Amino acid sequence: MSKAKSGAEENNMKWWQLSLFGVGCTIGTGFFLGSSLAIKMTGPAILIAFLIAAVGTYFVFDALSKMTSKEPLKGGFRSYAKKAYGRWAGFSSGWVYWCSEVLIMGSQMTALSIFSRFWFPKVPLWIFATIYSVLGLAVILIGVNLLNKMENILAILKISAILMFIIIAALAIFGVIDGNRPIQYPNSKKELIPGGIKGLWSAVIFAFYAFGGIEILGLMATKLKDPKEAPKAGKVMLFLLTFIYVLSIGLAVMMVSWHTFNAKESPFVIALDAYNLSFVPHFFNAALIIAGFSTMTASLYGVTSVLVTLGEEGDAPVSFSKKGKLKVPLPTLIITILGITASIVAALVMPNRIYEYITTAAGLMLLYNWIFILASSRKILKLKLKEKMMYSIGAIFILIAVSGTLFHDTSRPGFFISLAFLGIIGIITFIMNFQWKKKKPKVLKPWPTA
Repeated sequence: MSKAKSGAEENNMKWWQLSLFGVGCTIGTGFFLGSSLAIKMTGPAILIAFLIAAVGTYFVFDALSKMTSKEPLKGGFRSYAKKAYGRWAGFSSGWVYWCSEVLIMGSQMTALSIFSRFWFPKVPLWIFATIYSVLGLAVILIGVNLLNKMENILAILKISAILMFIIIAALAIFGVIDGNRPIQYPNSKKELIPGGIKGLWSAVIFAFYAFGGIEILGLMATKLKDPKEAPKAGKVMLFLLTFIYVLSIGLAVMMVSWHTFNAKESPFVIALDAYNLSFVPHFFNAALIIAGFSTMTASLYGVTSVLVTLGEEGDAPVSFSKKGKLKVPLPTLIITILGITASIVAALVMPNRIYEYITTAAGLMLLYNWIFILASSRKILKLKLKEKMMYSIGAIFILIAVSGTLFHDTSRPGFFISLAFLGIIGIITFIMNFQWKKKKPKVLKPWPTA
């Protein structure tokens, strides 16, 4: 098969397939598990946090998709940063993304291992982590087509799990099924927003985490048959995600007092606990594993793709972009495996609280790249006043989420660690900038004419 034909086959994705892919790589443990911690902080007001995050995410993807439809670039968001602000922007944006995703993948694989021990308590965590990492790498090596099909299937399974909860919850609220605990509707201002504005502010970051993954969607948008359909794919995806998130979490906080939620269990398991449905913990544990594995695999695609484009553009060793017999260049595969292994070891060896700080920092670093996406659009696109206002609001919402981490004891250290990471990458970028200037060929002045 010729390379031209192979490329044509990879660039035949329809817009609805990209929407489904987006749902697949977005619904993860950030929603299935992280939302419990957010509810603990702010109670039913978590719905406001989700709406803020949905609007902010939509504006970011709108900017990214419009840049993609104007000029599809393989490097996605980092290529647009480079085009807008120069080589330093593409270099720093790419490496910030790579570092953050590798750190997050370590926590994802550790979480997957913990979920798996629900059924196999005697198996060591590192064995499960190794199995999941090998499976994820196998999917990436087989190619984009398999990744797309797998994410579509897993998206349907995750949506099915949430729809099952919605149906059972509706039956419980209308009294069709009885439990050993009455429905506890929030019926006062204190019950609706128990943590006050400060609690809501702190919880917004967790709602944004539930929408994380649009950078990967931007990288996949270049595979569309018609890149101009990227904005439509994003609109459908975000509408579907927002509807699912708000409806399911809304039902959960209607059924159970916010005091009942905790950071170790899914809000759906907690909400259905009173109904003696023995299959529920097993079903949602499976959903957690599916969600975690799909987001982990999508992240793997993201970090390998970014490394390849960094190598192609001279912002990483050229060997990272030299393809051999594998779908992913061997050096890129090796450095990714080393990064993931180091992250898994850190997750298993470091005290839980310290590693939690690091992964919080990694999540914040992804949001810093979102701000870069919005800033890049101002340089690349001819924005109307409406779009300028939209993207400014998006940046404000992201800054609200980031600054909210200062009000919560668990998130606050992660904020300062994220600044430290940015500082280190910033210093490296500054040093590299001198190297790039030295390598620029000198322009010779023409000989004077007689």
